[in-house]
Amino acid sequence: MLHKRVVVTGLGALTPIGNGIPAYWNGLVSGKSGSAPITYFDASKFKTQFACELKGFDPNDYFDRKEARKMDRFTQYAMVASDEAIEHAGFNLDAIDKSRVGVIWGAGIGGLQTFQNEVLSFAAGDGTPRFNPFFIPKMIPDIAPGMISIKYGFQGPNFATVSACASSANALIDALNYIRLGHADVMLCGGSEACVAISGVAGFNALHALSTRNDEPETASRPFDKDRDGFVLGEGAGALVLETLEHAQQRGATIYGEIAGGGLSADAYHMTAPHPDGDGATLVMENALKDAGISASEVDAVNMHGTSTPLGDVAESNALKKVFGDHLYKMNINSTKSMTGHLLGAAGAIEAISTIMSIQHNIVPPTINHFADDDNIDPNINFTFNKAQEREVNVAMSNTFGFGGHNACVVMRKFV
Repeated sequence: MLHKRVVVTGLGALTPIGNGIPAYWNGLVSGKSGSAPITYFDASKFKTQFACELKGFDPNDYFDRKEARKMDRFTQYAMVASDEAIEHAGFNLDAIDKSRVGVIWGAGIGGLQTFQNEVLSFAAGDGTPRFNPFFIPKMIPDIAPGMISIKYGFQGPNFATVSACASSANALIDALNYIRLGHADVMLCGGSEACVAISGVAGFNALHALSTRNDEPETASRPFDKDRDGFVLGEGAGALVLETLEHAQQRGATIYGEIAGGGLSADAYHMTAPHPDGDGATLVMENALKDAGISASEVDAVNMHGTSTPLGDVAESNALKKVFGDHLYKMNINSTKSMTGHLLGAAGAIEAISTIMSIQHNIVPPTINHFADDDNIDPNINFTFNKAQEREVNVAMSNTFGFGGHNACVVMRKFV
């Protein structure tokens, strides 16, 4: 069947390197690191004592105190990023059919800090169950799209996607397909996460997933580097407004790019480790290109999952060679996690935004913190190390892979 074309008309972001789209993009292009010692709690006894926290975010700047207390940080972040995306899209909210506007939002974990704090409070008490009446609605991942729809009156498809670190990429692909199939004219999609908390850092430490480079946190996220030792935990949110091309043109919207297609796959291999040969990563990129109707030789850039883990970076790099062959050496590859850290369920959203901005500005942000080549990774691949590069970017891809073997890939292109 002939699918409707789907375009991007609004963007919003809260990230460890900048709050708001202009600040986020400036941070990316300048190669800014968002990693610093943890301020949210005393991490002195933890293996990892740093993270990519949001800077300068005060919920009281966006919500009244009573309203803020009803939301976990991940929902607050979702609301703020969505507000920016909707404003960026330039909607006249009184003139659109809100029954044709939906919200799909990704969160790998959701209200982790709320859950943690309620359990700690109970454990410190006398055994009487005195729980916050908002405990459950603050915790559940689907509360974020629910709260967004309540604020704006959007009555279209509304749900949360949960696929670990692929969650918000899944949200974007679902939004794409709901529009393609005629179930909505407009979808607000994205993801948020707020896991820089005692349980989040301790849990990932127990998995040996996090870098422990406590003496130099700003260089700890170093994808594809020989001495990488794990990812850096990040937090924040990214939001995108998707519309049918016809709907966007009818209202005179600015179009920032087109979502050409999306692919999904499963490693079907291990709870946390990637397939060593990159089979799932290979399949998801092939599926995405097929869905987009784009050949591998047309792709100019890939924002890799690139978490800075010893196994993951090698597996994904090998998958690129299988998908792109010799064309790979004409492309720019990068990992913006080197700057933002790993936002878990929100990673796909902020990285899709970075990819759209690359297409818009013809600039590929760098993979910072490269000091030494890894013998297991092809040195002839252009990983855009340490400095942004200008080039024509007409077609680009963004990869996100999650614990459980969940893989998602989004293909974006310049709107013409």
